[in-house]
This record gives sequence, C-alpha cells and structure tokens, in this order.
Amino acid sequence: MNAVQTYRYLQPSALRAAGLDLQTCGGPAANPRFFAGFLTAPAAAAAGLLAVAEVARTRYHQPVNPASLDPVVTGSRGRLRFESFSGCCGVYARMDVLPAGLDGEISGHGTTNVDVNPPLREALARVGGIEPLHMAVGPDDLTVSTMDGSVVERKVPLPGRWLRGFAEVHVLTAGFEPRAEIAAAEAAAFLRRLPAAGDRSVLWAVPAGRTLRLTSRPVPGAVCLAGAGRLAALRGVLRHARTLRVYGPAVRTGSPAVPSTWELDTGALRLSLTLSPEPYRGFSGEGAALAALAGDDVVDDAELVGALLNWDPTVDVAALADAAALPDERVRAALAQLGTAGRVGYDVADGAYFHRVMPYDAGRAERDNPRLVGARALVERGAVERDGENATVRTDAETYRVRRHPDGAYSCSCRWWARHRGQRGPCRHALAVSMVAAPVGALS
Repeated sequence: MNAVQTYRYLQPSALRAAGLDLQTCGGPAANPRFFAGFLTAPAAAAAGLLAVAEVARTRYHQPVNPASLDPVVTGSRGRLRFESFSGCCGVYARMDVLPAGLDGEISGHGTTNVDVNPPLREALARVGGIEPLHMAVGPDDLTVSTMDGSVVERKVPLPGRWLRGFAEVHVLTAGFEPRAEIAAAEAAAFLRRLPAAGDRSVLWAVPAGRTLRLTSRPVPGAVCLAGAGRLAALRGVLRHARTLRVYGPAVRTGSPAVPSTWELDTGALRLSLTLSPEPYRGFSGEGAALAALAGDDVVDDAELVGALLNWDPTVDVAALADAAALPDERVRAALAQLGTAGRVGYDVADGAYFHRVMPYDAGRAERDNPRLVGARALVERGAVERDGENATVRTDAETYRVRRHPDGAYSCSCRWWARHRGQRGPCRHALAVSMVAAPVGALS
C-alpha cells in the first residue's frame, strides 16, 4: 500500500519575471526549502541522480515494465541524500552530495520524495562537464535548472514496501566493514568482466593486488556479489569516480549469500548500491529488523533518542548517550527501533547513522510484518512455555521446540527455520520466545 499524504500550498508554483518561484508545503517549518544553489560537479551529480532514478524504475528480478517509483530526498546540515529501492526491492541506491559538492545555502532540513519522470531524466542527461547545474530542493519538489530551462517535479505517494526496505537495510549495513578499495581504472575493468544483466549466480569478490577477482565460493575477506548485473547503475558515474569501495559482513568458508555495498567516490559525492543476498530476495522481507521491533523495552528509549536527533550529517552515538543519559548499547538499540520507522539510515562510508523522516507512522512497519504480528498473538495466547534457555511453542495445529544457542541465536523445529536456517530473520516462534525472555538476545 502507498502512503497518501495531503499537502497545502501558499500559492501555485510559477515562472515569474524574477525567476522560478517554487511553493513548498509542510515539514520542520511552514513551506521550508532545503537547498538552493549550484553543484560543483554537475555532470557527476546528474549521472548520480539518473542512477538513483534508474534503480527506482527497474525490476531486476523478473523484469517487467518500468516500476516508476520515486527517489527520496533528505536535506541536512551540509549534505543532500537521494535514495531509492528497485521495483523488486533487492537493490538500494543512494547518492550523497557532500559539502565539497555544494555551492549554495542549505537553509532547511527534512525528507521528501519526488517523481523523476522522463522530462527530468532528459534534462539531466544533457548536463555536460562545464554546464552549470542549479538545484533547489524543498519538501514538495525537486527543481533542476540547466541552460535548456527548468523542470519541476511534484511529490507523489511513496510505496509502503520501501519503509520495510529502509528498516532492513540500516540494520544489515550497520554490521558491514570496508573489505576492499580499488582505483577507478581497475574498477572499470572489473565491472566489464562481470556477467551480463539477468545472470542470477552468486559470486564472491576477493581483493587481489590492485583489483578484485571473482570466485564461486566464499573465503574469509570476500564480498558477496549476487546478480552482478545489478551493478550496472554504477557505470554512468564511473568516469567521474576516484575509487570504488566495497563493504560487507564478515564471511567464512561455506558462508551463505549475504548483502553487500558497492560505492563510487568522486570526492564531491558518493554513489552506492547495496545488493540483497540473492537477486530474487527483496530487502523488505529479510527480517533483520524484527529484533528491534520486538523489544518493548526500547520503545521509550527510541522516543527519547528520536527527540534528540538534530539533522547532523552523522549521528554521534556517544553524544546521544550523554544527552539521553543512556548507555551506548541502549542508544544503538533505540536507533535500530527508529530505523524501522524510517527515521534513521546508516552510512557505511561514515560508519554512522544519519537522520531522516519518512511519511509513515512509527507502528506501520510492525503492522505490515506478519511474523511479528503472529509472534505477538502467540505471546498473548500464552503459547510459549519456557524451559531454561529453551522453550516449547504450541499452536492450534503443531508444537514447536525453540532452542537458544550459546551465541544468543535461536533455532526452531518449524519449516520456516528448516528452510532458511536463520538467513531471513527469526521465525514467529523464536520471535515469541524472545519476547518472553528476560533480555532479548540475538535472533536468527
């Protein structure tokens, strides 16, 4: 389902004698504007925005007609972020325009989404290396001005599946570490060697001197590359980039497929693609955020921490902990909870959370997750019987045994766990057991 929002404007936007007069609506203040000015790397920024928009209109798994979904724009102190998910929700794209890429005034902060339609894409495609690119971003519109004129795009509803994707990606990427960095020339050669679009194989990239080599099996230090054709959106920015950095979780020999992030850095901006573990898997169903949603003890902490977020480019956990008088681990748990409502994201390059606000209520992610709803129903019916570290969960038709392992992870005798082995988050039975346990442990 889409989130439907109602907006009110002081007057219509119009092209007047003094220039383009854009009207905006609600946000942190009445009719605010995030940014007005020039981008110092216009061709790279145009290519990056085109890449984010291209991901938003593409279904990499079972391709069909363009999905025509809409990028999200966040303005904060000294930075603009453009984010999108693919139509299949298996690719998360983000372009961060850094302070070095901005020549203008960031006068406000907030988050909105825009329709990057064919006229705007055509305007961006004509931006050359020395042509000025003026951009004004407000909570209801994105305006790109080139020598050929201006295009104003109106805000449209945001797909509900994106909220679940935002909730999952920030939890997954918070566990990533830098795995490799190669120069742009080696990155171009590496991308040319990748399988064509449509290939669904799961490969692994391993640092090898100044480049990366591909292998079919995971080894320590490798980065998962599932559906390599999904990296195609990087190619437009490649000629402007200095380096390609790759991020992922720690893996070992025999590890299952895992997500990964591939990031081009031009100095003025960063374009990153985060890939789901397999081409057919969308982030909205990964289940990584279920532990944060299940923990009732973090709800109050999340409300407190959320009130202290102040739109800094990165969230300083230690400073938040001091301001909230909470331990660091409780602040991190609160940030995970806030992420399930789209209020924070995670930047692997900075190794830090960042603030955003999505047009959803905080309870929607929970209501949209059937495993969480089912787990709460089991708890309410008294279906969980604790037995030390283990438990029995009785449903109307079956009885399941849930075991807690020394590392804090749970396993279950149900078909869900047997099929996914913890790679898609906890089943509803393990989730119910964690809800009645004293501390909520690591779920898998």
